[in-house]
Amino acid sequence: MPIINRIAEFHNELTEWRRHIHAHPETAFEEHQTAAFVAEKLTGFGIEIDRGLAQTGVVGTLKGNHGDGPAIGLRADMDALDIEETATHDHASTNPGKMHACGHDGHTTMLLGAAKYLAETRNFAGTVHFIFQPAEEFAGGGREMVKDGLFEKFPCETVWGMHNFPGQDVGTFAVCPGPAMAAADTIDITLKGKGTHAAFPHQGTDVMVAASQLVTALQTVSSRSMDPMESVVLSITQIHAGETYNIIPEEITLKGTVRSFKTEVQDIAETAIRQLTDGVAAAFGMTGEVTYMRGYPATVNTVTESDYAARVAADIVGQENVLTDLPPKMGAEDFSFMLNENPGCYIWVGNGPGEGGCYLHNPQYDFNDEVLPIGASYWARLAEMRLAKGAA
Repeated sequence: MPIINRIAEFHNELTEWRRHIHAHPETAFEEHQTAAFVAEKLTGFGIEIDRGLAQTGVVGTLKGNHGDGPAIGLRADMDALDIEETATHDHASTNPGKMHACGHDGHTTMLLGAAKYLAETRNFAGTVHFIFQPAEEFAGGGREMVKDGLFEKFPCETVWGMHNFPGQDVGTFAVCPGPAMAAADTIDITLKGKGTHAAFPHQGTDVMVAASQLVTALQTVSSRSMDPMESVVLSITQIHAGETYNIIPEEITLKGTVRSFKTEVQDIAETAIRQLTDGVAAAFGMTGEVTYMRGYPATVNTVTESDYAARVAADIVGQENVLTDLPPKMGAEDFSFMLNENPGCYIWVGNGPGEGGCYLHNPQYDFNDEVLPIGASYWARLAEMRLAKGAA
């Protein structure tokens, strides 16, 4: 069955909602206007709402017309990024320094579209919880909703997520059973030496040279400390030191990220980073300090729910347009905190080439409005199939 006809009928309305949200981006835990917009729509559909989990979260609850049944959670993220939008379309960001560069405006809209349809039809048995989550980008809004009692207040048999993906064709879905996205850890390394004039380096201990050696040495964490069959990425992304041309500073800070899929790999990486830092610092006559922070855990889809998500997607776009052999991605996603509590699946919907380039977090990125009824139909069909009366 293709896109749901009723959802196709209000495609223009979905586009208006999405562009309104895009024009008014809000970042982590500041999604007050977005949450109010979502709450207003849900209330207008006749859906019971709850507000305030993780500060700005919104949960809508809808019961079907076919009696008792299990409850499922459908989750969309609402937050934007601290990026200055450079696109010039009519719905470009009106909030300087903030934009929807990851398509969360589309995610919110697709779930609202499904909520509108399901509220009209209620052709299911049981309960759907529409989870509109704040602060996915870096701030762990998914973790905070769980800590605030999301699943105690709204128990779910399963929980489901979806993200747009540029470079994947419109009209396709992709599912990755098992580990789908990596854990994301952060590292802060500080080397402290003895500063000196650049003309007399022998009078100090040069943290610049030591840091250069350490950046190179850290690349062996992946290549020499790990089983070659494991997936791990270590990237140093920032180096901060010094204030002028002719002074070797006494302190330097390196920052970066480690991506992996297993707790034991995280443990090995942390130990290796500390050992290398201590060794390089000692070799250059200085001290080193490491702060290793465990961030989002790996996003792991349960196999049964992955198979089910693929079936639902095939019902919308055809089996030939559902990719089920997708390799895991080294990006991270805080839906992982919800999957740690319940079985479920995180699926990707194709967003086409992507305006401004085929990558997320692009200052010209814009969600493809052609995708809105496709994603909304997936959500609606998932609820109707999963909660069909008498479904196993």
